[in-house]
Amino acid sequence: MAKEQRSGPTRRASDRGRYGRLNRERVLAAALELVDREGLSALSMRRLGAELGVEAMALYRYAASKDALLDGLVEALYLELEERLETEPGPGAEAEALVWRTELHRIARTTYDICLAHPEAVPLLATRMLAVPLARRPLAVLRDNERVLALLRQAGLDEARASAVFRAFTAWLLGYVSVELQPMVDNPDEQEPAFRLGLHRMPSQELPRLRETAAALAERGGPEGLAAGLDALLDRFLAEE
Repeated sequence: MAKEQRSGPTRRASDRGRYGRLNRERVLAAALELVDREGLSALSMRRLGAELGVEAMALYRYAASKDALLDGLVEALYLELEERLETEPGPGAEAEALVWRTELHRIARTTYDICLAHPEAVPLLATRMLAVPLARRPLAVLRDNERVLALLRQAGLDEARASAVFRAFTAWLLGYVSVELQPMVDNPDEQEPAFRLGLHRMPSQELPRLRETAAALAERGGPEGLAAGLDALLDRFLAEE
């Protein structure tokens, strides 16, 4: 006689892992640690579940899909930004008219530091923003946008000018970080700078300026370059008033 088949709901995957019961913050933190260590290509529900000691299915109550998990990584970066901005010193006794500018510099520098701490996740700041409409982006991202726009309005800019400066600020900050993180070294085991950069792979007659500038381009501009560019950008827009 055949065994009677049981009917009813399937077993719910447990979300109690090796670190205790999961929550969204713990899942996103583990995902970011995995990406920091092994890159975006290593991230999957199965792999993340293994990291946390749970079945992959248990993660879907915290991120409904792989795209949602990627959006969660963006959220994690901006939550770290919020935490640092709240815990680190803000503007001191500057004149009220300059506080907004000091704060923009602080936001830019803190974002820069976070991106350099999590370089493997930085591409998501572009790719997910290109894929997700404004209103569907993580709330932490929108709060950052609100923070910057509020500072620009505090500076006396009207809606149109604040929007233009917001776009320029965002483009400069994320563009600068992207250039800073571009791989430049072709062979890290080489001591000779030209071979280290792989200049022998670049045709000298077609690319003379690039070859002679490559060593300088390989040096990071650092926070000083970020600040100088931001000041130039703000001066340009304020001069139009």
